[in-house]
This record gives sequence, C-alpha cells and structure tokens, in this order.
Amino acid sequence: MLDNDTEINFLADKVHAHHWPHDTPKWDELTNRDIDQHLNKNKEKMQITLKSNVILIDNYKFTEIKKVGLTIPLFKNESILVFEGRFERFYAHVHITTKAKDYLEIFNKLFHWRSRYFPDSV
Repeated sequence: MLDNDTEINFLADKVHAHHWPHDTPKWDELTNRDIDQHLNKNKEKMQITLKSNVILIDNYKFTEIKKVGLTIPLFKNESILVFEGRFERFYAHVHITTKAKDYLEIFNKLFHWRSRYFPDSV
C-alpha cells in the first residue's frame, strides 16, 4: 500500500495530451507547440512521478486530477494511465503508456494510488 510519503516513479514510453474539456480556456499557439514537441511527438522516455494528487511528466505539473483510468491492453505488455488535469492555466486529457518490464507492478501501484486518492474513479 501507499503511505503519504510514497511516490510512484516510472518511465513512460509514450505520452499524449490534448485540450479537454471543451469548456476550459483554449490552449494558445505556444502551448500547443510546446505540448506537441515535448510530450506528444517526443520519442524519448519521459519521467513520470505521482505523489498524492499530483502528476509530474518531466517538467509538467498536473493538478486538479480527475477521471483517472487504468488499463492493460489485450495482447500487449504495457499499462496505460489516463486522466484529466490542469497544468499552468490550462486543462488536458492525458494518456501515459509504459512498456517497462515491470508494467504489471507499475499497474498495481497505480491501482492502489487511484483507489486511495481518486475513489470516485474506481
């Protein structure tokens, strides 16, 4: 189980973020380019850190997290974390995929994290 001081750290093979929900401030052109370059089209592995109700993706800090989903796709050795959250003054819908060898252990840690901090998403 997780305690208050526990962080979950892993490397993401792929991250995709887009503006969501529609009734929130639209991303400006600079934000669109930045997210595309540093997250969506970045082929490098990205550091993911979860601590209580905050998700860090490299240097992007997401707060106001909600609608947290977890999945292990059929016939794939990977796990996916999906959520809505706020970064700076913008909101996003984010998919994080890890294909790490310990993807099942990561999934289990994420499952316990979600159950503890986002019980409405279960």
